[in-house]
Amino acid sequence: MATINGKDIHKLVVACDAGMGSSVMLASTLRKQLGKNGVTVEHSPVNSIPADADLVVCHSGLAARARSVAPSKPIVPFQVFLGDPAVTKVVKAIQQGTDLNV
Repeated sequence: MATINGKDIHKLVVACDAGMGSSVMLASTLRKQLGKNGVTVEHSPVNSIPADADLVVCHSGLAARARSVAPSKPIVPFQVFLGDPAVTKVVKAIQQGTDLNV
């Protein structure tokens, strides 16, 4: 398990399979929550994760693919698109500048 500090997250990528619906809503929600913290939130297909991403969040069903595409990036898998505890931990770590275990 790796650790990244919330202060070191400047670009967060929400990776998805098809690029429709729920993951777009999650990216929009995170953009609103983290905009004041200077974090850029992007939405990307899991096969095209940007090289400059500091952290990737994706549905747990896509986590293995995300790790193969971006092996050096911390990946946070989640189960539920809105209100998932894993995503809440990411938001808190960024807002409070605390460590996040990934």
